[in-house]
Amino acid sequence: MRCPTCGATQTRVIDSRDQDDGVTIRRRRECVACESRFTTFERVEAARLTVLKRDGSRVEFDRDKLAAGLAKALTRRPVPPDAAEAAADAIEATLRASGTSEVPSSRIGELAMDRLRQLDQIAYIRFASVYQSFEDIEQLKREVDTLLAERATPGAEPQTVGYVRPKRA
Repeated sequence: MRCPTCGATQTRVIDSRDQDDGVTIRRRRECVACESRFTTFERVEAARLTVLKRDGSRVEFDRDKLAAGLAKALTRRPVPPDAAEAAADAIEATLRASGTSEVPSSRIGELAMDRLRQLDQIAYIRFASVYQSFEDIEQLKREVDTLLAERATPGAEPQTVGYVRPKRA
């Protein structure tokens, strides 16, 4: 640690305390050369997550971008105001817990859709319609039918329900 007064690199720790959050350590230091005292704060730096995009490029994970996408899907829906932030935090925690530093963008999309499906089905359909790039109205209808089937049988595993056009009388 370099002294802010004289620039010397020899310092000693006088006092060390955990901050309120338990993640940060406050250290009181003294310079060996000029005897001035100063405070430092130390925090563990989380490993960087890299997103592997569909086109093969790599970009740094942007939690704010994820939260903005979730918030857009949840716009004007009856969910708590911080639902998008909480969902983004949970998704980031899941990605970090996986132990890998490189994550495919498809995995982030799947986690986002799972989280939105739990929060609000309309928000899920909004997000899925953009993320999955539905080709036509039939694909959208199949996704809605899947949600309706899940709602009809609580606790059942999600399944794909095909669309059958009703016969005319």
